[in-house]
Amino acid sequence: MGSSQTFTIKYVIRAKFEITGVVEKPDVIGAVFGQTEGLFSPELDLRELQKSGRVGRIEIQLQSKQDKTTGTITIPTSMDRVSTSLTAASIESINRVGPCAAKVTLEKIEDVRQARRKAIIGRAKEILHKWTIESMPSVDEIFKEVAETLKVAKVEKYGPEKLSAGPEVSSAKEIILVEGRADIINLMRCGIYNIIAVEGARIPETIKRISKEKESTAFLDGDRGGDLILKELQQVATIKYVTRAPRGKEVEDLNCREIFEALKNKKLIEEPSKPKKEKPKIEVPKEIVQIAKELEGTLEAVLLNEKMEQIERLPVSQLAEKLQQIKDVDTAIFDGIITQRIVDVASNRSIKNVIASRISEAVKTPLNVQLMTFPEIKETT
Repeated sequence: MGSSQTFTIKYVIRAKFEITGVVEKPDVIGAVFGQTEGLFSPELDLRELQKSGRVGRIEIQLQSKQDKTTGTITIPTSMDRVSTSLTAASIESINRVGPCAAKVTLEKIEDVRQARRKAIIGRAKEILHKWTIESMPSVDEIFKEVAETLKVAKVEKYGPEKLSAGPEVSSAKEIILVEGRADIINLMRCGIYNIIAVEGARIPETIKRISKEKESTAFLDGDRGGDLILKELQQVATIKYVTRAPRGKEVEDLNCREIFEALKNKKLIEEPSKPKKEKPKIEVPKEIVQIAKELEGTLEAVLLNEKMEQIERLPVSQLAEKLQQIKDVDTAIFDGIITQRIVDVASNRSIKNVIASRISEAVKTPLNVQLMTFPEIKETT
């Protein structure tokens, strides 16, 4: 199992931690899984990612001295860059290990493929040097030709956000939107220069503007990250065509034949259908509506009793554990995703209402718990 993992790992997350108190490896592992659960969709849950082979064995190194524990967390991943970055940020949100306060800091995300490329280029230089010495004089011309192929194409900066782009973005009537700088470089090697990178899941204002001015084609990775970016582009930008790398592949890894074939087979994006009739909102006490507004963007939770009095306010990462411990909870409100685990705990503890930012599609709603989202509620009139 270890040897096959080596060939699938793309990135390695490395983080360090400081804990006020003495803990052991199982405590740290428990915090890594427990406090990241439910922050995002089930597809980004660490347990599910390990089952599917997209995250490898999580390694913990630690040492304790003078009632403090320090160490490192190493997480190998075969996910795309967006999902890997979200996982790294989730690890940094850990603030407790067992009963002890903790601080986790990301040191770096290593690109395993980049390290391999550097090693290959280094070895190629050695081979060329030996070849130059042992072969006939014309090898000098061969060296120049091979060295030229190693030069990275010149990428320009475009717009106030200084987005990576090809030199023909300003002059071209049609443009291609890709995810990042590496995609720009790969397309330029194939002679395509009317390209600009979105560079993240949040769409920059420059992309919104230029997509309205020029006929735009989105050329995205064939993974979950590409799905999310396409959904965001369709909501805030003006995209006429879309094409994707083959499922599981990234645009930066395609050869020229695959790139031209993908662009040839681009599809016209259908006009958005008429919005469905909005469902009537659920009336709840004004205290709930006010707390929901206060919690947006905080990744925190508030627990209320039947009288709508606050029992406790806590991080979302601790919610499932606390719900099993605290009595007399009538309503749980939190800035996060309602998962099956939260629903099961609420049902077992006779909690009547669970209100959050979103509800996971995989959740089965029990009869004794009402599940609601922030957009669905309004103050009782």
